[in-house]
Amino acid sequence: MSAAHTGPLPRHVVVVGGGISGLAAAWFLTSGGVPRVTVLEASSRLGGKLYADEIAGVPVDLGAESMLARRPEAVGLARAVGLADALQPPATASASLWTRGALRPMPKGHLMGVPGDLGPVAASGVISPAGLARIPLDHLLPRTPVEDDVAVGAFVEARLGREVVDRLVEPLLGGVYAGNAHEISMRAAVPKLFEIARSPHRSLIAGVREELHRAAARTQDAGPVFLGIEGGVGRLPQAVAEACRAAGAEVRTGTEARALRRTASGWRVETSAPHGTEVLDADAVVLSVPAAAASRLLSSEAPGAAAELAPVEYASMALVTMAFRRRDLAVQPRGSGFLVPPVDGRTIKASTFSSVKWGWVGDADPDVLVLRTSVGRHGEEADLLRDDTDLVRLSRHDLGEAIGLTAAPVAARVTRWDRGLPQYPVGHLDRVARVRAHVAGLPGLQVCGALYDGVGIPACIGSARRAADALLGGTPGTGAGGGAGQ
Repeated sequence: MSAAHTGPLPRHVVVVGGGISGLAAAWFLTSGGVPRVTVLEASSRLGGKLYADEIAGVPVDLGAESMLARRPEAVGLARAVGLADALQPPATASASLWTRGALRPMPKGHLMGVPGDLGPVAASGVISPAGLARIPLDHLLPRTPVEDDVAVGAFVEARLGREVVDRLVEPLLGGVYAGNAHEISMRAAVPKLFEIARSPHRSLIAGVREELHRAAARTQDAGPVFLGIEGGVGRLPQAVAEACRAAGAEVRTGTEARALRRTASGWRVETSAPHGTEVLDADAVVLSVPAAAASRLLSSEAPGAAAELAPVEYASMALVTMAFRRRDLAVQPRGSGFLVPPVDGRTIKASTFSSVKWGWVGDADPDVLVLRTSVGRHGEEADLLRDDTDLVRLSRHDLGEAIGLTAAPVAARVTRWDRGLPQYPVGHLDRVARVRAHVAGLPGLQVCGALYDGVGIPACIGSARRAADALLGGTPGTGAGGGAGQ
C-alpha cells in the first residue's frame, strides 16, 4: 500500500503513459483510495519496454527479461497483482565475455566491471598482460578527487587503465544503459562506485573489495540476485493493468495526451484517439512518458521543466530473437549468454541463451533453442538502419564466430526499441532535480519513470511509488530508492 494519507484524496487522477511506471503509479493510486484513475497510453500496447510474446510456439520476452530481486519494488508489485507463483530465478547465471577472439568467463568479484580482486581478472584472459600490469598502479597513485560528478569511464580509466573500461566496464554498463561509459554519470548510474570514489580510500580496488564484502554480508541469505516471470516479465504490466481495472481504474490504449492545462480546480488533459478528441478534467496528473513527450506537454504550464527535458538523449537498440531446432545444432550453448565489449568491433553487443537461462523457456519446447542478440547503443546506431533480414544475418554471423552456430533458425523476430533508453550523462541527477523543482510549483502534478530514478524495473516502480505517495499526501520518495541501478 502507499503511504498513510494525510490530506484530501484527489477524486480523479490522469496517468499519462502505460508503461510499467505509469501502470504502477495507477495501481498505487487506486489501492491508495483514489476513486477514479484514468491511464492514457498512446500506442496500441501496454507495457512499454516490457513485452512478452512467442516465437516458434515458445513464450519469450521481447523486451526486458529480468528484474533485480534485491530491491523490493518489482517483486512486491508482482506478488500484489497475482504473479507470486510465477516468479523464477534464472536456471543459470554464468555469463561470459566474447572478447579477444574467444568466450571468456566473466570475472567474479566486481562492481559494474571494476574489480575488487585481480586474481579472477587475470585468470579470465579478458585483459592483456600490459593491461594487467597497469591495474596495480591504483594502489600507488594519489587519491583521485571527485567533487560532484564524473563519467564512469574517465574515473575508472584514470585509476585502473583503459583496458578495464573497454573490456569490463563498457559491456556491463552498456547492457543496462546501451550507452558509452565515457559519457555516463557515475553518480547517477553507479551510485555505490560514486560513494567509494568520494570515500577516504586512496585505492579504488580496495574500496570496491570492501564494498563487495559488506554487500556479501548483507545479502548472505537474500536469495537470487535476479528474477524472471514464467511466461515473461512482459506479463507484469498486463497483470497490473488487469488489477487496476478490477479495482475500478480505466486503462486506455490508442489514446494520446495532446495538451495539458491548469484549471481553477486542477488540470485539463486534451486527448486524441481514433474515435475522436476528448477533454478530461482531473484533480491531478502523473506524467510517465519519455522526455520529448513530457517536454511537449509541460511547455505551456512548466516551461522551465520543458526546457530541461527537451535535450535529454535516448539510445535506440534492436533485439533479434531466434529459434533453432536443437537437432540442427552442432554445439549446444551453455551458460546464460555473453556480453561483447564494443572495442572488439562486433555487430552484436550481447547474446542471451534464453532456453538455457530460463527454465520456463526451455521447458516450453525441449526440442527448440531460443536465443537473442542485441544490436545498437548510444552513438553507434548505424546498424539499426538495416532491415530485419540484415540484422538476423549479421547476428547469425557473429554467433557463428562466437559459439560455432551455423544452423538456420526456424523462426526469427526483430524487435526495435527506437529511443528506448534514456541516457544518464554527467550532471543528470542535477537535471532531474531541476525538473522536479519546476514541477513542485504546480500542485497536483508529478513525473515518474526511467528518466528520473533509474532504468531498471524496480527503479521505475519505485519512481511511480514516489509520484503516487506525493499525490496521496505521503512523503515523496517513499519506496523510490536512490540512484539508478536495476
